[in-house]
Amino acid sequence: MVRPTGTRSWIYKLRIHGKEQTLTLGTYPQVTLKEARARRDEARLEKTRGGDPVQRRRQEKLAAQIRAGNLFEDVAEEFIAKREAENMAPATLRKLRYFLDQLRNPIGKRPIAEITPHELLAALRKIERKGNRESAKRTRSFASRVFRFGVATARCEADPAHLLSGSLLAPVPKSYAAIVEPEKVGELMRAIEAYDG
Repeated sequence: MVRPTGTRSWIYKLRIHGKEQTLTLGTYPQVTLKEARARRDEARLEKTRGGDPVQRRRQEKLAAQIRAGNLFEDVAEEFIAKREAENMAPATLRKLRYFLDQLRNPIGKRPIAEITPHELLAALRKIERKGNRESAKRTRSFASRVFRFGVATARCEADPAHLLSGSLLAPVPKSYAAIVEPEKVGELMRAIEAYDG
């Protein structure tokens, strides 16, 4: 079929349930005559087996549009908005936005359903290599919550962050000064009690 714009497409007309329908097999010259015939034969075989190649194509297109509209950062923003509506503390919301910012460049623009554990691990290892082990661990936990929210809202089917729970280096514990002698603790308590500032 040649359209008024000059676009040339391979079209296959078929009858499904007594109704004529058309199935676009591709545009010429990107799809050769041989490829168009092979696609036609696949559609013909699907129809003889009781399938509907036109409806299947529509569903595939719709699924692709949904996947493209469900970027990781969009789902994460929606998750953060939900937490905000649940009256989370402003400090907690700032932390959630910080974790999203850590993931925005590596996976933020990717459809949430297509993100693999390896892709997420690469983003987390980048944070880890900067010496921020605790941030990497908490960012993985945040990503896991976003993926679980995505599963609950039918945007993805699994949580790849859960699979990475043991893959990051453990944070190095830091020792802080502490009063451990009972007499010194008593002195501190008396000093606090006597303070009138």
